[in-house]
Amino acid sequence: MEYFVAIAKQTLFLALILTGPPVLTAMLVGLVISILQATTQIQEQTLTFVPKLVGVVATMVVAGPWMLAQLISFASALYDSFAIYVH
Repeated sequence: MEYFVAIAKQTLFLALILTGPPVLTAMLVGLVISILQATTQIQEQTLTFVPKLVGVVATMVVAGPWMLAQLISFASALYDSFAIYVH
């Protein structure tokens, strides 16, 4: 049972780490666009979608190899220690 809790904890931590860069990028782009909208008094809600999408895609292109390496490392560690978890 303690193995399951440890794996769940590692999985949730990895998910948090991997979703951090795209979410932070979307937040920062949204903040910048909101400040620009407040400054220019343009209150179009759809204006933030395209810059956020471009920012998140750019972040995924830049951080994608690192994210994939983290996932592969985690999956490899799980497969290597599979015998420990099943007894």
